[in-house]
Amino acid sequence: MHPFALIPWLDPETIINAAGPWALVVVCFIIFAETGLLVGFLLPGDTLLIMAGLLSNPVTHAPNGVFGINVWIVGLLIGLSAFLGGEVGYLIGRKGGPAVFERKESGLFSRSNVDRTNAFFERYGGVTVILARFVPIVRTFAPVAAGVGKMAWHKYSLYNLIGAIIWGFGLTVIGYLVSLIPGVGEFVASYIDVILLAAVAGTLVFIVWHYFAEKRKVKREIAAGSDGVVDPNEAQDLVLEPEAFDEKQDGRHGDAPHL
Repeated sequence: MHPFALIPWLDPETIINAAGPWALVVVCFIIFAETGLLVGFLLPGDTLLIMAGLLSNPVTHAPNGVFGINVWIVGLLIGLSAFLGGEVGYLIGRKGGPAVFERKESGLFSRSNVDRTNAFFERYGGVTVILARFVPIVRTFAPVAAGVGKMAWHKYSLYNLIGAIIWGFGLTVIGYLVSLIPGVGEFVASYIDVILLAAVAGTLVFIVWHYFAEKRKVKREIAAGSDGVVDPNEAQDLVLEPEAFDEKQDGRHGDAPHL
């Protein structure tokens, strides 16, 4: 018997049965926010996807894992959330135009993050929408940058769908496959309460750490001479030219952006 079993509301079995489906809703929202909201870069998307797959192993909590839903459905729901987030991010950029970049730089926004995203588009063209899924920060700003630059919607959505499937669905299934390695599923089942607590605490720590890391970066930029505010003219300079979304045929289009 688990030591918390005598206190029902602290028993992991009770908590999982009550919160399992809601936990999946939270995961889907976080994945949506990573590309649907400009502050999503603070969230730990990649780690969360692998964790979602691990926790979908029936061994961790019968019959369908922590979420109480078959892993294939879990993967599809997460992939759908990633796709919808990308579509919302694109619409924000398309409707808002350069004005979405007009703001004071802070732990939630930095011009350098937009510059980094633009460098990916200039290097890889429209396929950046797919590649960005695997690059923190860039995956948050890529949909908005594509929308502001008026990348063709049908082209963007196709790449967004491919990226969402490979990243959202793919990494979730990879996490599940890892859980099938002998001993891994059993380990997760034995320490599921600790793992879930660590997942929640780790997410909060990641968000806080990333936020203050961004604030420190902005302070350094201001100390180097930046005024810390993106005005209308500077925002216009951040708009990508249409050719930035063209496919690149070789590697002679500038240096590759740093990951």
